[in-house]
Amino acid sequence: MTITIPLTELRPKLPQIMDRISKRFDRCVITRHGKPEAVLLSEEDYEGLLETIEILSDKEAVKRIKKAKAEIRKGKTVPLPSLRQHIEHV
Repeated sequence: MTITIPLTELRPKLPQIMDRISKRFDRCVITRHGKPEAVLLSEEDYEGLLETIEILSDKEAVKRIKKAKAEIRKGKTVPLPSLRQHIEHV
């Protein structure tokens, strides 16, 4: 869930907002003069965004993801027990 709060109201509510961000993965948009200026999010959310950006900036990784999605749509999947067995033998 995204919370929007004016900067003037942020300071007294910061401990409660931090709890929501860390426990429920909420995000907080901070506004100044009615315009969004910053976002507070959990460190885990932030790291996930950085990882996503890194993956999407790798053209080869994006090609592999698209190929995998196409194979899934075509039903070219491997049952989980078979995959586990294959991994154990590698």
